[in-house]
Amino acid sequence: MCTSSDPRNHRTRSSLYLESDQVRILIDTGPDLREQALREKLTRVDHVLYTHDHLDHIAGFDELRAFCWHRDAPIPLHASPHTLSSLERMYPWAFANTTRNYVRPLPQPFTDFETLTLGDIQVQTFPVEHAQSPTHGFLFTLKNGKKIAYAPDVKTFPPSSKTLLHNLDLLIIDSLREEPHHTHMSLTEALSTSRELNPTQTALTHLTHDLDFTKTTAKLPPNTFIATDGLTLNLLP
Repeated sequence: MCTSSDPRNHRTRSSLYLESDQVRILIDTGPDLREQALREKLTRVDHVLYTHDHLDHIAGFDELRAFCWHRDAPIPLHASPHTLSSLERMYPWAFANTTRNYVRPLPQPFTDFETLTLGDIQVQTFPVEHAQSPTHGFLFTLKNGKKIAYAPDVKTFPPSSKTLLHNLDLLIIDSLREEPHHTHMSLTEALSTSRELNPTQTALTHLTHDLDFTKTTAKLPPNTFIATDGLTLNLLP
């Protein structure tokens, strides 16, 4: 339970929702998905992307049923083969042949550095180093050419992934806490990576309560900010 009086310190699990003229994309289905969807009044999901199979990124899978009720086709799930296998093992009812077609998800395995075209948004997958499960970040290219990278769970970027991430319009990156962690970037590591990659803006995500919003913000360089719950950014002017 969060005891802070500052609502900017009230943090649910990391997730991202992209909305354009043509498509609505949800990244990860954490255990707070129902709360987040109700809070943000989300009513439509066209595609789901998964970074990896840790519980804080998949345990809200069952909540996808609410988005299926208004569809006449399954929701495509884009994930690594490992993550799709984990989802099927944990939620066998959803993948069973007896499940109604519009509720049953449509598994869409992707490979490293694969480019997906989802409506008017291009998505390129890239591997990151984070614990033992295969984990990915995503590079989104919007119809106006702006580029956003999302890597909420990462300790380091392999060189082949890092080459994709220079001079972005927005980098959304793991910044767990001040102290070093063996599978997540610390605040110092996230800021160092941001300086190296030189995005126009950097948003810090996946923070623990050890990082107070006001105190941490005072230390941040220009154009770097904490991604608070419910933060909305308009990148399609």
